[in-house]
Amino acid sequence: MRGLPGLAAAAILYVACGARVEEGWDMLRGSAEREPATREEASASASYSGRCSSSSGPEQLPRYHFGLLRTPLSTAGSAGGFSGGGAGPTNPRPGADSLGSGLTPGLFPTTAGDSYFGDKSSYAENVSTMNFTSSSSARGLNSAWVGKTPLSSSRSGCRSRTPLMGYSVTSSSAVSAHMVASVIVAVVEGRGLARGEVGMASIDLKTPEVVLSQFADNTTYAKVITKLKILTPLEIIMSNTACDTGNTTKLFSLMIENFKNVTFTTVQRKYFNETKGLEYIEQLCTSEFSTVLMEVQSKYYCLAAVAALLKYVEFIQNSVYAPKSLKVRFQGSEQTAMIDSSSAQNLELLTNNRDSRNGHTLFGVLNYTKTPGGSRRLRSNILEPLVDAETINTRLDCIQELLQEEELFFSLQAVISKFLDTEQLLSVLVQIPKQDTIKAAESKITNLIYLKHTLELVDPLKAALRSCKTPLFKAYYNSLEDKRFGIILEKIKTVINDDTRYTKGCLNMRTQKCYAVRPNINEFLDIARRTYTEIVDDIAGMITQLGEKYNLPLKMSFSSARGFFIQINAECAALPNGQLPSEFTKITKMKNAYSFTSADLIKMNERCQESLREIYHMTYLIVCKLLSEIYEHIHCLYKLSDTVSMLDMLLSFAHACTLSDYVRPEFTDTLAIKQGWHPILEKISMEKPVSNNTYITEGSNFIIITGPNMSGKSTYLKQIALCQIMAQIGSYVPAEYSSFRIAEQIFTRIGMDDDIETNSSTFMKEMKEITYIIQNANHRSLIIIDELGRGTSTEEGIGICYSVCEYLLSVKAFTLFATHFLELCHIDAIYPNVENYHFEVQHVRNSAGNKENITYTYILSKGHTEEKNYGLKAAEVSSLPPSIILDAKEITTHIAKQILQKQRSSPETLKQRAVYHLATRLVQTARNSQLDPDSLRIFLKGLKKKYEADCPVSGQAQTEDGQ
Repeated sequence: MRGLPGLAAAAILYVACGARVEEGWDMLRGSAEREPATREEASASASYSGRCSSSSGPEQLPRYHFGLLRTPLSTAGSAGGFSGGGAGPTNPRPGADSLGSGLTPGLFPTTAGDSYFGDKSSYAENVSTMNFTSSSSARGLNSAWVGKTPLSSSRSGCRSRTPLMGYSVTSSSAVSAHMVASVIVAVVEGRGLARGEVGMASIDLKTPEVVLSQFADNTTYAKVITKLKILTPLEIIMSNTACDTGNTTKLFSLMIENFKNVTFTTVQRKYFNETKGLEYIEQLCTSEFSTVLMEVQSKYYCLAAVAALLKYVEFIQNSVYAPKSLKVRFQGSEQTAMIDSSSAQNLELLTNNRDSRNGHTLFGVLNYTKTPGGSRRLRSNILEPLVDAETINTRLDCIQELLQEEELFFSLQAVISKFLDTEQLLSVLVQIPKQDTIKAAESKITNLIYLKHTLELVDPLKAALRSCKTPLFKAYYNSLEDKRFGIILEKIKTVINDDTRYTKGCLNMRTQKCYAVRPNINEFLDIARRTYTEIVDDIAGMITQLGEKYNLPLKMSFSSARGFFIQINAECAALPNGQLPSEFTKITKMKNAYSFTSADLIKMNERCQESLREIYHMTYLIVCKLLSEIYEHIHCLYKLSDTVSMLDMLLSFAHACTLSDYVRPEFTDTLAIKQGWHPILEKISMEKPVSNNTYITEGSNFIIITGPNMSGKSTYLKQIALCQIMAQIGSYVPAEYSSFRIAEQIFTRIGMDDDIETNSSTFMKEMKEITYIIQNANHRSLIIIDELGRGTSTEEGIGICYSVCEYLLSVKAFTLFATHFLELCHIDAIYPNVENYHFEVQHVRNSAGNKENITYTYILSKGHTEEKNYGLKAAEVSSLPPSIILDAKEITTHIAKQILQKQRSSPETLKQRAVYHLATRLVQTARNSQLDPDSLRIFLKGLKKKYEADCPVSGQAQTEDGQ
């Protein structure tokens, strides 16, 4: 079969990078012989008038398919110069057998919300005159295997299993749409003295973006595990030396332990080559992002990782990236806040812990996005909040303008909702298949229609942004002034009909593709389309005749799998004896209708498919030529996709604000929330949750919270963390007023119901979580600990809690520590930066006066709880004999008196505590106060009165002096 003309860029790629492509094939085959056709293919591709691929062998499909921009094909086959188009088994190239089950482990179910690890901050945020930052994120799936590719040497000691077919996902319905994994990550670690220095490179197969990272990690490899948990990769590539039999590295062991359902692939260490990695970036990085070369020139480990990653991806996907087509960026670990996977689960950021199918999560609360890109950006921001206050405030300015300008909000939302998945569209456009198939042809035609649809939305989007006032919106408007949008659209319209557009429905979309190209451009194409129209008309006429023949109300239907078929209502009274005529075959019943066909209809469907392949073949020739003309301008889509996804997320934040009384947060050195409430609980409850105040400063940075079970401690702790995350992603927060200190890490240890059970496994889980916090926390952390020490004896639990508290006090992080151990409350006598709070409860006797009930107020108050004998009160309402309860009360009272005498604070201690609090308040006032002189004078007088009240010795001395 003859091959088809491809993009001119393909020719450039095979000429400029032919050696690199062949080297990649050699590398991936390992010891297998080079296929003779490879060099011929590269040579044949050097001329645009030649072929994109001259292979006439069996079709080799990509290992992974993501079908959002691909319409299903009804029949398999080859015609019109294609090397194949079947969906059946494939014959991989020699040397590819060890990659698993052929080259196609399975087709993934994809939807418009497929996940993404893209920038959390945007292009406009980065290029604006302000000091903006950026960062990244992503997904999950069930594909458990560890295998070797032909890159691997025989020394590898990894287990090898076959990849599972038909990957599935169990997740919240709110996020399941974008939880199909599509990220491949390469990880490499330094050796010897460089052990702990880790390089990572990742690429999403649905978006043309490579993200590089390099950082020093400690022996827990917390940063590596956290980054990979956020990416939720489809496959992880590592050097074979990392898992040599008997010499497995600690990093590899931890990754295997934490990612049991992810494919691990090993390659020979020599292919992690930093020189080749730098060459890859120079050849493939688009000019808009070429400054990344300056950032990564000395980052040898991430360069080594990207070398192995890109060669591996090109091999398994059977395609190459066109020159200057990828967005490449370096992401430092200091650009975003770190939230470990355990904390993300505790806080229910993406998945509800009770029912993974519902949307009662922080993502569900904030997700009113209209596009897949906006949904992915929101997800990535929640998992990695920003740490730059200026960038956050810029986003908040935009939300404020959207809330104040109702017309702007609705006009922007109307335009944004019409966009498709721009990132995935761009990814498909910049990939060049190594073989031309009918699927590749249909995909290119479809994507060109999507590109036209997308570009036609640029002007309406500009019109909506024209009158905006905030700097970020203005930056986005200016980015849409790029003349390349108009150039591409004009070139497309010279070939494609004006009324060709994206439509829903497989038959409608098939019609759009068939008649996409203008008439009189290719005479044979016009003839093929007339033939196709005649066949479709004949099918309609035949079904009408059959209906008249049997006096049945038959109707013509279509599906991508069956082609044209016949349907009739199952309850049709005209059916003789409820049976269809024998002429009809392949009868199925779906709901209230029978679906069937006939021998003549099957033949006509085959004629229709043959005509369709001819149309696609000739249309593809024209489309390839058109794409080669517009390719040099196509990189403006990077800015467009960035603009659309960020605007979509900001609109989503504004939408959430209209549904509740959220307030704009401020950023200072204090965590102060006035009457804040739990955002997820508000969504679940029929009425607004009870609100509470929070106040944490450098002088009072350790808060101990007490109260009986079910009084609201855990809910309150989660509320603080969720509000902190909402503020740092640029959202308004649920409160009357809020001020936050930027947190670089957010750690949570939340007690679960089963923690009440005393068993060794629960206690070990507690210790692992606390160890992780202690090893990674610093003075810029927000730490939330709930019910530590419940899995062991009371004495040991108190001892562990006390020592952990003292260590965290030395770190000076903002810490909230909920406990049932009231003995911990007295630590404030030693450390003046400790504050005690408790949740109030009320005791109400019944009308008979013989039984006392406890009413939970869920109100947080100063001081530790007075519910010291909560267990005794629970016993009183039980059936225990009164004599036993009386003895228990007497013993408890005696022990409590002994403890209180030992822990009573001396006057000198009280004075030192009062002096400390006065000093920290004065420093805080000097640093942040914006009060006018009169208000400041009143405030300082208030501080003086509080000091005198807290320090009675000093107050008494001053009174005596005055006399």
